Amino acid sequence: MSGTFDYLVIGGGSGGIASARRAAQYGARVAVVEAARLGGTCVNVGCVPKKVMWNAAGVAETLHHAADYGFELGELRFDWQRLVAARNAYVERLNGIYARMLDESGVTLLRGHARFAGPDAVTVGDVTYRARHILIAAGGRPSIPDLPGAELGIDSDGFFALTVQPRRVAVIGAGYIAVELAGVLRALGSDVTLAIRGQTVLRGFDALVQEAVTGHLEAAGVALERGFVPAALEHRDDGTAVLAGDGRAVGGFDCVIWAVGRRPCSDGLALDAAGVATDPDGYIPVDAFQDTNVPGIHAVGDITGRVPLTPVAIAAGRRLADRLFGGQAGRRLDYDDIPSVVFAHPPVGSVGLTEAQARDRHGEAVRVYSTRFTDMYYALGNRKPQTVAKLVCVGPDERVVGIHVVGRGADEMTQGFAVAVKMGARKRDLDDTVAIHPTASEELVLMR
Repeated sequence: MSGTFDYLVIGGGSGGIASARRAAQYGARVAVVEAARLGGTCVNVGCVPKKVMWNAAGVAETLHHAADYGFELGELRFDWQRLVAARNAYVERLNGIYARMLDESGVTLLRGHARFAGPDAVTVGDVTYRARHILIAAGGRPSIPDLPGAELGIDSDGFFALTVQPRRVAVIGAGYIAVELAGVLRALGSDVTLAIRGQTVLRGFDALVQEAVTGHLEAAGVALERGFVPAALEHRDDGTAVLAGDGRAVGGFDCVIWAVGRRPCSDGLALDAAGVATDPDGYIPVDAFQDTNVPGIHAVGDITGRVPLTPVAIAAGRRLADRLFGGQAGRRLDYDDIPSVVFAHPPVGSVGLTEAQARDRHGEAVRVYSTRFTDMYYALGNRKPQTVAKLVCVGPDERVVGIHVVGRGADEMTQGFAVAVKMGARKRDLDDTVAIHPTASEELVLMR
């Protein structure tokens, strides 16, 4: 069997499927190539199962606060295996939904690994297919450093394969994956050590966010090992030990999780056969329209190294299909002011420039407003984690170029405020908005 398509998409993740279905809606003949489960990282070992685990951790935290509201609870037992079984069943249902959506859209699903056989040809198994346009949406995978004993640890994919809850865990890394996994495990009752190279987590986020989340982790009982540059893992009688370059060693772990970054899944695509360029790290550079250096070959999502978030891949993929098959010549994704959330405990919501980025770009024209308060949810208890928020404004009219929130509900409130930032809202627009009381989000329109 062989065939010719208008659009051949390599990768059945969120970005690839979204682009394929949009192209098919315009009448294009489309195929998607995927060897693994449909939905990619997000559905199978990323956003979706992560959010299920975060929700479970949130239930545990709510039970902890129940007595503050007059509830007397008996002995509580948490069944990790039951949670994992329910989570996996949910993911399997989503796999089936994705397959049905492709079928209903008239998209051909080709099972196997794709390799380029030319600038307009892709081989899947022993069959070569040709297409006018080819989209590379193969995504990324977790990195494990080349260190002695590194194989004694698992990565974030391995976390979702755990059938038994680890009781003493080391998480190595300071990014959002490390923070999220450490928070979930701690809330569900594991003893967690987080080993970070610097002094705070979430480097790249606003300083207010870094400091607040680091403080919340410690307050929740996560042990932080700061300035920790991992050098090796060792198996010892009491469990796995993590060794640092400065001679420190922390041990006794029954699970070590590497959360030190991700890399693109570009090495098995035979890109040289099509002449597609990559950077030294294997990412595929694209222009503003998601075009690679080869006409007719495009790329979206994590494999491009640009804002590795599922909604970004989806938005870029749909806009690409609009341009290629929908007659919208100038259609493309604007990568400015993309909102993001870290599902920490409590969560983080961020959109736009950090204060440091704004000052680098605009200098003395920057004005910052910030607030710190205790969410009313905690009013009746002894533990009172604070919500923090910051507005970053620029110019005499105080255009809002950044909003950063750490606190209960930050994940939900950020979406609406992101619309305001994208539309160019000024501080006075927030001031003129009547507050919704009593909520945490009202504080963003009451700052002075």
